[in-house]
Amino acid sequence: MTKRLSLAERLASDEKNLLLEDVVHTDDWSLFLVQQAVLHFGLDRDEFSCNDLRDVLPELGHGFLGAAINALRTAGIIEHTGRMVPSTQINTHGHRIAVWRLTAKGRGIAIARRTALRIKAGIQQRQAAA
Repeated sequence: MTKRLSLAERLASDEKNLLLEDVVHTDDWSLFLVQQAVLHFGLDRDEFSCNDLRDVLPELGHGFLGAAINALRTAGIIEHTGRMVPSTQINTHGHRIAVWRLTAKGRGIAIARRTALRIKAGIQQRQAAA
């Protein structure tokens, strides 16, 4: 049985969702960087968390990484493993964060992009040698 939310809880949830949507739509380049990191980690590792991503990404705006991860989850590119790990970010005081993995859809996108990059690199090498 699902818990009924009060009006205040529904409004707060709606406002949170709108703010997350605004964050993701305001910076397509940062979202692209997060997506590339997720696809890379997803192919190279079975599981990853935001701890892994923060180590390779430039500083993003407050809340952006979480919003971008949520957008990738909603798009069906990643899924929660059911596991949590402590955050390594100092200001979070080690609160628990999700561990993610690529979905079949995400894995397909990652493989297609990696293949396209390898083909492009091969073409560029042949052109440079000619």
